[in-house]
Amino acid sequence: MPEFTSYPAGTPSWVDLASTDLAASNAFYGSILGWEAEDQGPDTGGYVIYRKGGKMVAGGMSVMMEGQPTAWMTYIDVKDADATSDLAKKAGATVFVEPMDVMDIGRMAVFADPTGAALGLWQAKTHKGAEIANEPGALVWNELATRDVPAAKAFYTEVFGWAANDLDMGDMKYTEWQNDGKGVAGMMQMAEMVPADVPAHWLVYFGVEDTDATVSKATGLGATALVPPTDIPPGRFSVLMDPVGAAVAVIKMATPS
Repeated sequence: MPEFTSYPAGTPSWVDLASTDLAASNAFYGSILGWEAEDQGPDTGGYVIYRKGGKMVAGGMSVMMEGQPTAWMTYIDVKDADATSDLAKKAGATVFVEPMDVMDIGRMAVFADPTGAALGLWQAKTHKGAEIANEPGALVWNELATRDVPAAKAFYTEVFGWAANDLDMGDMKYTEWQNDGKGVAGMMQMAEMVPADVPAHWLVYFGVEDTDATVSKATGLGATALVPPTDIPPGRFSVLMDPVGAAVAVIKMATPS
């Protein structure tokens, strides 16, 4: 079990879900990923911690604003949320949530990159991030889908110091974001078939034991398979629209040869 007590700066360290029906979201992810939702109490606005085997894997909350869609948010670990937020602004970001303390657990900010994708910053204090990752039931990957790859490359290189490693995937180009030489996230051009009203976004991938079985169970619970189970070099994946409206990916990682 890959357990984590900290994350290098520039690495995705946490994800959480803002939902228009948190109870329904809790039930859905509990069913398909084996999570338990732990309410953190009124002082947190009803924020929940999702646990797998007692370990923190993600968070959830009710949407904060009228009209806010149900969606997953990726947070990048940073040493200084204020400095990184300022740098993001100078690089063309639109800040939604200015740097703020979250009790004694950390300091956060949320912005949209110049291509429109929302992303969070997390300066850890007592909350270091997901306690397990890279296994079934936990976060395994974060991927930016954007309509302007060159603009995104310039932005993330400047803000996080990431290096863009472009990969030829046959009929498509894929960018692996590297932080200090290690792959930490991905990026791809949004397909032309994606409706124009779907903004650029960061997609969250969770590991599963069996992609087909997970998708079958998820659709039986009201989810929609946006991308059916498909084999790719890292494994067998699918993209779902959960019953409350959030896009999420599941993947059974390929066994290293």
